[in-house]
Amino acid sequence: MTSNSALQKVKYLYQAKKAGHTGSLDPLATGVLPLCFGEATKVSHYLLDSDKTYVAKCILGSVTTTGDSDGEVIATHSVPVLNKAQLLKLLASFTGIQQQTPPMYSALKHNGRPLYEYARKGIEIERKSRQITIFDIKLLNFVTDKDSQAFIEIEVHCSKGTYIRTLCEDIGQTLGCGAYISELRRTISGPFSLAQSITLEDLNQINNEQIDSLLLATDTAIKTFPAVILNKAEYDLVNHGHSVNCPVALISEPGCHYRLYFNEVLIALAISNDENILQPKRLLFL
Repeated sequence: MTSNSALQKVKYLYQAKKAGHTGSLDPLATGVLPLCFGEATKVSHYLLDSDKTYVAKCILGSVTTTGDSDGEVIATHSVPVLNKAQLLKLLASFTGIQQQTPPMYSALKHNGRPLYEYARKGIEIERKSRQITIFDIKLLNFVTDKDSQAFIEIEVHCSKGTYIRTLCEDIGQTLGCGAYISELRRTISGPFSLAQSITLEDLNQINNEQIDSLLLATDTAIKTFPAVILNKAEYDLVNHGHSVNCPVALISEPGCHYRLYFNEVLIALAISNDENILQPKRLLFL
């Protein structure tokens, strides 16, 4: 199932007019996919920009057309016997700020069409590398002896736009044996974890009276932004798109985002400027 397929099924269950997901998962992948409905779609891009955590199983010794087990194997190589210390040193070398080139088998658009459509026709499109950050890689499990299927299982905490398939391929290339993803699970997306998630199968079993109780408040997605409580005069200004002063106690660097509330209701998202003025960027009518 694609991320959009999952979105459309849940949108139908909620009879929502507007809906959006917050970062595609490969059809192979499982895990956390935050969905936004109605006015909450106005905060979806903040979740797109958030950090993610994945658990991945990388099969060593083979290269596939897609970088995962959905593709065809195009090369095989012997796998070096490695110990834990060697693998930890290798994984540590992949952490930090770096450039990564998105894979051809991805949903990134070129001339309005996703790259995977070109890839399926054997067309290679030049892609620009982009800056990503891999904050941490944990080694969860590994087998590299010659009598078993060699693999490493890793947990990756990374910035937006990071392709774990590409990371896995790069690890395989460094080892000289190749690698591809066989399992991928997103365990954290921004402030949301797997423990908070519900499966589509379970959602289908819940009656209409209970289904709304699963919805989280819009501000759940942006709790890291400082909250500003507006008085009536400030509310009227913001409601007409005008700026307000940032409370002295909350003054931070220019470009910071803030949550604006009136009568305990989130009514707007704002960004600060050099003069500590809060300019509304998104109005919410809840």
